[in-house]
Amino acid sequence: MTVEHDGCPPRHLSSAQVQVAFARLILERATGTSRDHLADTVWPEGLPDTWASALRSVVSRVRACVTGPQQRPGETPLVAQSGRYLLRLSDDAAVDVEVAETGVREASAAFADGAHAVAHQMAAGAVSNLRGSFLPSHEGDWVGAERERVDELRLTALELASLSAAALRDEHHALRYADEAVRRAPLRESAHRCRMSAYTAAGNRADALRAYHHLREVLAEELGIEPSAETQEAYLRLLRDPGTPRPRRAAAAARRPRRGGDDLDASLLGAFDALPPPARRAQPT
Repeated sequence: MTVEHDGCPPRHLSSAQVQVAFARLILERATGTSRDHLADTVWPEGLPDTWASALRSVVSRVRACVTGPQQRPGETPLVAQSGRYLLRLSDDAAVDVEVAETGVREASAAFADGAHAVAHQMAAGAVSNLRGSFLPSHEGDWVGAERERVDELRLTALELASLSAAALRDEHHALRYADEAVRRAPLRESAHRCRMSAYTAAGNRADALRAYHHLREVLAEELGIEPSAETQEAYLRLLRDPGTPRPRRAAAAARRPRRGGDDLDASLLGAFDALPPPARRAQPT
C-alpha cells in the first residue's frame, strides 16, 4: 500500500495497523470514521487497555503519510472533529478500488449499449486495478465485508471483460477472463456461462457444451442442485442451434463489433447494480 504525492517518491505503509486504518479512512472519507469504529477495525480481536493513545499513534502515522510536502506546517488533510476522523483529499485523488468501481459501472453501461470495444477496455482496466487481494494481512468484520465487496467487483469485471471480448470475436481474451472468473468462483453460474459464450463466439460448440456439463457436475457434487433455468436455457440454445464453426483466419474479421447476440450472457447487463452499495462500508457486517 502506497501514497504518492506529485513530484515525490511513493511512501509505503508497511504496518498492518496503519494500512487498515488508512484504507477505512480513505474509503469513508465522504462521511468520516468514528473513533470507536476505527479502533475496532485496527484491533478486531479486542481493544488493548491503552487503545485510545495507541489509536492516536496509528492515526499520527497515517497523517504523516497523507500530508504532502506542499502543505504548510500544521496543515494536514486528516483531522479529528466531533469524535470522527475526516480525511480530506483533493478531487483529483485516485484510489484504485474506486477507479475500478467506476470502470465496472461504465463497462456495464457500454456493454448494454453495444459499445463492446469500450466495455472491454473499461472492464479490463478494472481487472488490472483489482489484481491484489484487499488487505491480505488483516482480518475483522470491516475488512471481511470490504474484501467480499471487492471480490464481487472483480468477478463482475472479469465477466464483462469476457463477454465484451466474445462480442468482439476475441476468443483468446474472452476465454482467459472467463477461466479466471471460474477459477475464482467455481460455483458461480454466470462465470461458467461466460465460458460457454467464449467457446460459442469462437465457433467451438463442443467445448461450450462440455463447459455446461462440467458446471452441472460441479453443482451436483458440491451443492446437490441443477443449473439455474437461465443456464439451462443457454444450453438448450446450443442444442437447438449448432451453428457453423468459424475458421481461424482474418484476425480483423474475427474482431468485428456486434450488438447483442443470443450466445452472449445478457444477464450481466445489470450485474453492477447488484453489487453491495458503497454505503454499507460505514458499518461492519
